Amino acid sequence: MSGPLHGVRVLDLTTVVMGPYATQILGDFGADVIKVEPLEGDVIRQAWPFRNPGMGAIFLNVNRNKRSVALDLKQSPAREACLQLAKRSDVLVYNIRPQAMTRLKLGYEEVKKVNPKIIYVGCFGYSQRGPYAAKAAYDDMIQGASGLPWLLQKQGAAEPRYAPMIVADRSVGQQVASAVSAALYHRE
Repeated sequence: MSGPLHGVRVLDLTTVVMGPYATQILGDFGADVIKVEPLEGDVIRQAWPFRNPGMGAIFLNVNRNKRSVALDLKQSPAREACLQLAKRSDVLVYNIRPQAMTRLKLGYEEVKKVNPKIIYVGCFGYSQRGPYAAKAAYDDMIQGASGLPWLLQKQGAAEPRYAPMIVADRSVGQQVASAVSAALYHRE
């Protein structure tokens, strides 16, 4: 595939929507994206609608233009395989909690040992320096925390409601893709 990121390899350790959407954009721009999934697959594979189990429409959309490998990163051989992929990658994007990445021995310091030039990007719903750092953050939770349901009611909805789309995850995913693009340009 050609595009402005042709020749860039992205190691994708993300699940659900936010991270996969970011790496989907990078893939759309021509990057070679390698998605690492757990053995049971990304949980969003089972999100309805789908014709075939494990092939949910949202999963297929946010993971287009990617190659995929299943690894149990808790196992040493799989971790080594992941590090070998990182060694040959320009970017690693993850949305696993940083504490878990450290336990898996895939934190920045470990990855930097095999690839000092890698751009290492963590994407999360909450700041890693705030009181919610260890909490999971899904789109509906972020919409609620931001006051979006209240705002929709103020704009005419009968009662507070969520936006009928994945707005927070996609907004952050776009910012992650922009940050990665800027970091690649800066590194060069």
